Amino acid sequence: MTHTAQLSRRGFLQGALGALTLAVTSKGLVTTAWAAESGAQKYGADSMPGGTVDDPLVFVSIAADGTVTIVAHRAEMGTGVRTSLPMVVADEMEARWDRVKIVQAQADEARYGNQNVDGSRSVRHFLMPMRRVGAAARQMLEAAAAARWSVPVAEVKAVQHEVLHQPTGRRLAYGELAADAAKQPVPAGDALKLKDRAEFRYIGKDQVRLVDLEAIGKGQASYGMDMHLPGMVYAVVARPPVVGGKLRRFDSAKALAVPGVLKVVEIPPMQGAPAFQPLGGVAVVARNTWAARQGRDALEIEWDDGPNGSYDSNTYRQTLESAARKPGKAMRNQGDAAQAWAKAPEAERVTAEYYVPHLAHASMEPPAATVLIKDGRAEVWTSVQNPIAARDAVSARLKLEPAKVTVNVLLLGGGFGRKSKPDFVDEAAIVARAMPEGTPVKLVWTREDDIHHDYLHTVSVERLEAVLDKNGQVQSWLHRSAAPTIASLFSEGAKGQQLFESAMSAINMPYRIPNVRVETAEVEAHARIGWFRSVANIPHAYAAQCFIAELAHRAGKDPKDFALDLIGPARRIDPGTMADTWNYSESPERYPYDTGRLRGVIEAACKGAEWGRTLPQGHGLGLAFCYSFMSYTATVVEVAVDAKGQVRVVAVDMAMDCGPQINPERIRAQMEGGAIMGLGLAMVSEISFEKGRVKQSNFHDYEVLRHNASPRVIRTHLVNDDHALPPGGVGEPPVPPVAPALCNAIFAATGKRVRSLPVRKVA
Repeated sequence: MTHTAQLSRRGFLQGALGALTLAVTSKGLVTTAWAAESGAQKYGADSMPGGTVDDPLVFVSIAADGTVTIVAHRAEMGTGVRTSLPMVVADEMEARWDRVKIVQAQADEARYGNQNVDGSRSVRHFLMPMRRVGAAARQMLEAAAAARWSVPVAEVKAVQHEVLHQPTGRRLAYGELAADAAKQPVPAGDALKLKDRAEFRYIGKDQVRLVDLEAIGKGQASYGMDMHLPGMVYAVVARPPVVGGKLRRFDSAKALAVPGVLKVVEIPPMQGAPAFQPLGGVAVVARNTWAARQGRDALEIEWDDGPNGSYDSNTYRQTLESAARKPGKAMRNQGDAAQAWAKAPEAERVTAEYYVPHLAHASMEPPAATVLIKDGRAEVWTSVQNPIAARDAVSARLKLEPAKVTVNVLLLGGGFGRKSKPDFVDEAAIVARAMPEGTPVKLVWTREDDIHHDYLHTVSVERLEAVLDKNGQVQSWLHRSAAPTIASLFSEGAKGQQLFESAMSAINMPYRIPNVRVETAEVEAHARIGWFRSVANIPHAYAAQCFIAELAHRAGKDPKDFALDLIGPARRIDPGTMADTWNYSESPERYPYDTGRLRGVIEAACKGAEWGRTLPQGHGLGLAFCYSFMSYTATVVEVAVDAKGQVRVVAVDMAMDCGPQINPERIRAQMEGGAIMGLGLAMVSEISFEKGRVKQSNFHDYEVLRHNASPRVIRTHLVNDDHALPPGGVGEPPVPPVAPALCNAIFAATGKRVRSLPVRKVA
């Protein structure tokens, strides 16, 4: 059974004595051989074809007993990355999966490069480095066997953990060859031979199950909440109820009188832009979490709410609507949309506004971190998407060199972008510093803490205006967003969405429209605005895809036919001067916007849903599509709406083109999860503010989609498994098309437009 373990780099290397160890670096492939009898190190390096391969250092080792150890340098939070990337290595090196051991890397930017699990980029950025290191190991084993037998290397072939001499049938196991293989030169350039697709054993197949599956199923997996150390104490924090608020005064006497409470620690207030800082407040430390929570409840605290104390969602929505109706900052300007609008007769003008509220990440596992400070070093155990940011926060807080801070990455019980912001790790470090040296401190957020103090997905009003001529052709398009920006996290007073946010399904539209203008309104943030699964694609795609369906209805055309005509024939769109922005900083040559692939997912989703069929009374089909994180997704939702306006989702058909399908089971799982999450955001989820405070507190009032509201049928359709293409993202692209497809289906069923989320009920 393939399994995972926590292991330091030193521990990994010590375990590799007498074995072949390979690494991918920014300079290419490196092999490090150890002579078991002396422990002497010998280094050899050769450059990779094409120069750099991103910046990770990924270790792969074959021990004398044949065990293949692969380091997972990115955190696992349900996407399957701790399985998919090692699986790629194992496939290329012809390793038996049951002989593979996976170890989770600690935070170490110098050794592993970018370890931030955000942006659906793990497979996108690391597929080829992983393939190369696996292929190099396979060829070095083959070369070692050929040398052992004194035969041409062309006569030998690696097959499932052995090297076979094809003319004679002789075999040598990987463990027998590992030490000799380490002495072979690392293949480079044209000498490095990747497998042909027909030779894949694991890539593109459903044969490999999650390495964490058995441990999760048996309750044996270690999440941040599961961490326990001898002598550990527990902490919870009373935080300012309003972002930017501060302590006026507090009295800890009653808290300290609670049995089990050990100490009360003041946490400094946030300064300037929020970034990943703690909000401030008062921590209560106790022998268990219950005592800590009871102590927190007993604190007498008076808060100064600060500048955001009057933040109110209803009032702010009016502010956004007002801003969306005025000219804003141009993010894209093609032709003359204003003139086309001014000249068009009233009958040809179409206008609509759409609203998306703040959303909370609400991962099943709230934030938690354990910190131990001892002998001038700090060690952290936590479930975090960005271990480097966590290490840097602790290093800065404790005034330690980064090398003296160890971050152990545990399994994440969900993340969605929240756990790449390590404010909770910083809080744990502050409390640990206040305790006697050598006392492990586990700081825990409750569900209420998580809902009240999240980095929220932005609230948004999207206004669209179009001119639709008498032939049903769109002549002009204006999309204006009014929403606080993620940039406000890092720049105090930053207003309005930035170019990178507008690029998410606003400026990078693929439609054949002569006059296009995209604008953003400069509005202030009054909460911590953070990235969230699929980020600004959610409000932008919601508005644009609902608007396209409205235009189709106005033109008297089928929504699918109208959309395909608007997209036009298959072609690659030249993003011009906005190349980096359109492509999430990826090369436009490597990742052009291919409308043929977009058309392909629309056709696949509609075929799966049997678009155009006769439906029962009160039923409707809705279509929406989106290009995000270098992948193409289309969704068709079928709904049934009863006489009381209650909406029931009957079925979801989702098609995705992410290029090469590395782990199809995980892709389908992400699509299914994205469908459920997208429906939850559309139908029940909402964060609202009153007097600067989040009104919701737990799953009874911040709802996620419950089982009885989930569709009984979710059909996934994987399109275009082309290994000549670079891989696209998978985790984030399923979410954006779901809400607009739902709302378009409601209109098809009832004739009523939904322009504000969550839906809950059709009036």
